[in-house]
Amino acid sequence: MQEIVKVAVDAMGGDNAPGEIIKGAIDAINKMSNIKVFLIGKEEEIKTELKKYEYNKEQLEIMHTTEVIATEEPPVMAIRRKKDSSLVKAMNMVKNQEADALVSAGSSGAILVGGQVIVGRIKGIERPPLAPLIPTAKGVSLLVDCGANVDARASHLVQFAKMGSIYMENALGIKNPKVAIVNIGAEEEKGNMLVKETFPLLKECNDINFIGSIEARDIPSGYADVIVCEAFVGNVILKLYEGVGATLISKIKGGMMSTLRSKIGALLVKPALKETLKSFDASEYGGAPLLGLNGLVVKTHGSSKAKEVTNSIIQCVTFKNQKINEKIKANIIMKDE
Repeated sequence: MQEIVKVAVDAMGGDNAPGEIIKGAIDAINKMSNIKVFLIGKEEEIKTELKKYEYNKEQLEIMHTTEVIATEEPPVMAIRRKKDSSLVKAMNMVKNQEADALVSAGSSGAILVGGQVIVGRIKGIERPPLAPLIPTAKGVSLLVDCGANVDARASHLVQFAKMGSIYMENALGIKNPKVAIVNIGAEEEKGNMLVKETFPLLKECNDINFIGSIEARDIPSGYADVIVCEAFVGNVILKLYEGVGATLISKIKGGMMSTLRSKIGALLVKPALKETLKSFDASEYGGAPLLGLNGLVVKTHGSSKAKEVTNSIIQCVTFKNQKINEKIKANIIMKDE
C-alpha cells in the first residue's frame, strides 16, 4: 500500500489565488491517489472554488485562516505578526509534522523567512538555497541558489553543491551528476573573490562530481547537471532564462502566423513543435524546493497557474518517497561531523 503524502497548500498566496491554486491542487488529487492536500486559507473562498470540481473528498481538507501575507509586506514583520495567515499556518503544519510538505506561490521573502524561522534548518546546514529545475537540451539542470542567499560564503556554495547532487541523483535518477560553478570563463583563475575561494573547495570534495566552471552560455546545452552560484547571479540567470524562452516562443508563433505559406507549414510541424516547446516550459518541472530544512518547502512563481501548482505537489511526493532530507543528513551532516 502506498504511503500517503500530506501536502499543505497556501491557497491564498500568489497572483492567481485562490482560483488557480485550488485548480492545481484538485488536478494533483485527480492524478494521484496517494496525496492528501490541505487547502489553507479563507474557508468560504475555498469552498466557492471547490464547487466547480469533482474530486475524492477524502483526499482534501480545508484549514481555515483569517489572514493573508501580501507580497509587498516586510517578510520578518509579516511572519511575526500574522500568526493566522495561510502561509504561517502551513509552515507550522510542516514544523509539527502534520504535513510532509508545503507549496506556496506567495511572498518569496516571507517563505524564506518562515522556512528558516518556523520550519527550521537541518542541524549543520548553514543556509538553505532555492533550487529550481531549468530546462536544457539534455533534459533539466538544477540551479542552486536562485534567490535565497544573495551574500553567500564559499562554505555555503559547497553545501549547495552537495545538496544539489543528492537531489538530482535521488529525485531525478541522474547517477554521479556533474557539478559546475557559474563563472565568467572556463579557467580556474577567473571569477570574483567568492568563485575563486569556492573553486578549490569544490575540487577537494570527493563526494561530488565537480567538473569546474560553467559560463552562462553553456547552461542551456546541459553541460552540467547541478549549477552552483550565489542567489544574485542565480536569480539573474533564472529570470533571463524565462524571459528569453517566452520571447522566443512568442516570436516563433508570430512568425508561423505571418503568411499563408507559414500557416500551412505551421499545421504540419505543430505536433512536433508543441512537444519541443513543452520541454522548455518551466511550469512542467514544478517549483523550487528550499533545500536543507527540517521539512520540505516549495516556492512556485507568484504568477503560477494550475499546472505549476499541480507539478509542485507531485514534486513533493517524489521528494518524500526518495527521502531527500534523510539523505542530506546522512551524506552531508554526518560525514562532516
